[in-house]
Amino acid sequence: MAVAENDVRPVVAYEPRDAFMDFHLRESRWAVLVAHRRAGKTVACVAELITRALATTKDKARYAYIAPYREQAKTVAWEYLKHYALPVTVDPEHDFRESDLSVKLYNGTVIRLFGADNPNALRGIYLDGVVLDEFADMRPDLWRAVIRPALSDRNGWAVFIGTPRGKNEFFEIYDKATRDPAWFSILLRASETGILPAAELAGARESMTENTYRQEYECDFDAAILGAIYAKELLAARSRSNVGTVIYDPTRLVYTAWDIGYGDSTAIWFWQVANGEIRVIDYYESSGEPITSYMQVLKARGYKYDTLWLPFDAENKGIVTGTSVVDVLRKGGFNVKVVPKVSLEDGINAGRLLFGRVQIDQRHCQAGLESLQNYRWDWNQRLDMAKPTPVHDVFSHGADAWRYMALAVKADVNTKPGKALPLPNIGVLRI
Repeated sequence: MAVAENDVRPVVAYEPRDAFMDFHLRESRWAVLVAHRRAGKTVACVAELITRALATTKDKARYAYIAPYREQAKTVAWEYLKHYALPVTVDPEHDFRESDLSVKLYNGTVIRLFGADNPNALRGIYLDGVVLDEFADMRPDLWRAVIRPALSDRNGWAVFIGTPRGKNEFFEIYDKATRDPAWFSILLRASETGILPAAELAGARESMTENTYRQEYECDFDAAILGAIYAKELLAARSRSNVGTVIYDPTRLVYTAWDIGYGDSTAIWFWQVANGEIRVIDYYESSGEPITSYMQVLKARGYKYDTLWLPFDAENKGIVTGTSVVDVLRKGGFNVKVVPKVSLEDGINAGRLLFGRVQIDQRHCQAGLESLQNYRWDWNQRLDMAKPTPVHDVFSHGADAWRYMALAVKADVNTKPGKALPLPNIGVLRI
């Protein structure tokens, strides 16, 4: 017999921890769960998905668990999903599909695991409920542009879970939830839940930096991101009010700098130059698209372009096509140059210096700013020191494109006042 969706009777062998009971008993459509490491938030949310999937009266209901990467979703949640869903399937041999990480319950409802690294797999689907795990490590526009629309016609619900990673989009959502009665929010600190023994917490604290411990176990959004590369420069730019509203000037040409993803994301920064000042007006990022689709994006923006600056490997010829990215863009009518090949260290230093010369539009560059804030060195936990290479994740593409932009600015063209177009000298505030 179907039960109401707010009926939270335990699923199979799942026994909710006291810290999660308010979460399971909530009636709000939107929820944010900030929890310390090893609190059991993933298990709680997998059980939540199964419980509500069994309780729904909707036809052909679909639910999803999304992690930053598909492999991460498989590693973290797949075994839990199989364990707790096994007794509520009809034919386990066929109801569990390893190929797409999905399970069909006895009422026909499907729960599937996804990775945020492939947003195209989520486009066009509908969802009745979704859990976004470690949302701090995901692109914020995944929620706004892909997931939120997927919930609309089914009046679906969403739960954001994770630990802090500085004051990024996850913090903004949590902060909103604490002030909006339509949202449920909870913050679980290890020092308060009693889930982990005091001796274990003491040992963890001894083996970590204070910032790491505060972030991972005390859910402190103010703790510095470990190994952050541009955090100091970005904070200084914000304090100088260099991040805010930047007016697009239709009398001036637009430059772009690209990081080209051959198996993941491509990121593009857009800027203008006026009297030596770099005005960063726009940012775009997507994945799994051919270069020709990015050409269409540039044209759809309606800007008049001077130079597209690409990384040095964009001149490499494809084995099958025999053409390079540079060739394709030039054939499309764009002026293309390749940034100088320099060391990673020199490129990052150029990126740091660029913050002193720029005005950045907060609204149109939000995803890019998130990349800059979260770009960080990989960390050697054993030696408690940074490795010489940055972490390659969803934030590194925008930061790499910023580095190429800095190298383009350092080159001769952008030290000049900037070319003007024969249009009225007025600004345009984009919407």
